[in-house]
Amino acid sequence: MEVELYVYDLSQGLARQMSQSFLGVHIDAVYHTALVFGGIEYFFGAGIQQTYPGATHHGRPMEVVSLGKTDLPMEVILEYLDSLKQVYTMESYDLFTHNCNNFTNDFAMFMLGKGIPDRITSLPQTVLNTPFGQLLKPQLDNALRGITQAPVAPAAIPPQRRQSNASNGVNSGHQPLSATNASQRNGVNATSGFPTGQVHYATTLKKLDLLLDSAKSSCAVIFFTSATCPPCKLVYPAYDELAAEAGAKAVLVKVDLSEAYEIGSKYQVRATPTFMSFLNGKKENEWVGASEGQLRGNVRMLIQMAHPPHPHTNLRLRTFQRHHKAYLYTKIPPLEKLIAKIGPGGSDPAVTALKDFICTRQVSGASDAPLPDLPAIMSFILNSAETMPPNSLFPVIDLLRCALVDQRVSGYLAAEKSHHTIRKLLSKPTSLDPDCPYSLRIVTLQLACNLFSSPLLAHRLLENADLSAPLLQLVTSSLIDIAHAPVRVAAASLAFNMAATNHKRRLDGEEELLEEGTQVELMAGLLEALEREGESSDCVRGLLTGVGLLAYAAPVGGEVVQLCGVLGAVERVKGKREGEGLEELVGEVELVVG
Repeated sequence: MEVELYVYDLSQGLARQMSQSFLGVHIDAVYHTALVFGGIEYFFGAGIQQTYPGATHHGRPMEVVSLGKTDLPMEVILEYLDSLKQVYTMESYDLFTHNCNNFTNDFAMFMLGKGIPDRITSLPQTVLNTPFGQLLKPQLDNALRGITQAPVAPAAIPPQRRQSNASNGVNSGHQPLSATNASQRNGVNATSGFPTGQVHYATTLKKLDLLLDSAKSSCAVIFFTSATCPPCKLVYPAYDELAAEAGAKAVLVKVDLSEAYEIGSKYQVRATPTFMSFLNGKKENEWVGASEGQLRGNVRMLIQMAHPPHPHTNLRLRTFQRHHKAYLYTKIPPLEKLIAKIGPGGSDPAVTALKDFICTRQVSGASDAPLPDLPAIMSFILNSAETMPPNSLFPVIDLLRCALVDQRVSGYLAAEKSHHTIRKLLSKPTSLDPDCPYSLRIVTLQLACNLFSSPLLAHRLLENADLSAPLLQLVTSSLIDIAHAPVRVAAASLAFNMAATNHKRRLDGEEELLEEGTQVELMAGLLEALEREGESSDCVRGLLTGVGLLAYAAPVGGEVVQLCGVLGAVERVKGKREGEGLEELVGEVELVVG
């Protein structure tokens, strides 16, 4: 997919004419930029906004720059865009330090591995380096705010974006996905290829058979109607609502008998409206009449029969019936001392850029910390992992750990081709076992926890076998490090992040990220570590929570449940009841593993 940079001049040519006399330096324009791809223009002003290309109040761009092509799926790009909304809010806009060009630079770096031209990103500093520029900074920011943050005309907002980007793109809230709206977001059943969350129309037996076949492991409803049936039209809206509500859990079909004679003959329909329901590929019920209450009740009952609630949902479990945020290691060490431990590599420009980014973000916040040259930084880190002695590598990894609390950095790693950097770092400690230095192992574990700062990267870590395998090996080997309690605590935190990310998907009715075999290995590691742990109460708490998150709502009769029985999980959990402040948690975990 082609990505273009639209470049506008907010001064409408005045900067080129008057900058030399006012500022003492010549500037070509007061740049405003936007990224254009997939037929939509994205920019930062009143939050992150979208419009048809060239349809903003800025008029026609003065320049269109081709930035290259991205192979990233649109779903991944939009997920990263959602994470940027927390940094690029309407309130955080600043003409000089946090503007549209910072946004397009960050967004382009994620999609293409490179930012926008330096002549654009360096312009604010060029102006501020002049005495008159510093003096006029507040006045210029206020004067141009009405231009930079003007709303997009409703007619210029692409229809498919209007609902998800209310207030012209300002949407700092995040709602957890239910099973239904998750299916609507995905749009297509991965197995059958049919859209989900909508009514399907069948005019031939072949299509109807395909639709019913796609629901052979769940349920389906056929609504037999006709163009000459006024009562049928009364329940059309309810049927559409039920399809949206069901999402991927059911297939709702509408058949117009005035067009589909063959179908009516096969199913021997004598009157309209007639409804037939199917459960696991077999006919379950049939009824006639335009009763909206009966229709809603029958369809919802059918879906409940096809997807019965898990027994755990009937229990009161405060810990496991909610989402959990990832545990992150956010403490920033004295950076000068940390960099000194790198040795000669500490003077590399990539290290300086990373340090400056971390410091700015710590002091002024993410909105005032533009992304550094991430491709150069990752190249330095990857080269360090391959060439540096293990005892000298840990400060490099710790620097990256500090930066990874920013979702833009972790999001960039999520889009990295082949994920070379993450794979190399995660596999380093286990490749050195049993001689891996303590400092290297613990900072790698903490870095791995911070990879979960971005939901996008968290999903890649668990669903990609090339990443989940070294991650699992790192956590399971570290959980049984009998010599270092801090290592076990960090490993328990990492196991918690893995389990919590997968648990969220399970709770929301979405496809799980961790394969069942990986869940079994992680559960076995947690239960073994739980039995051994007698020193750190923090570690015990993390282990118990991880066990509960993996076991909660796990498939009845599945491998995770079977493993809990074989390893005597209930007894292992009960053995930790005497821990300080653990009684309630132990009680809940007993219920889900029993």
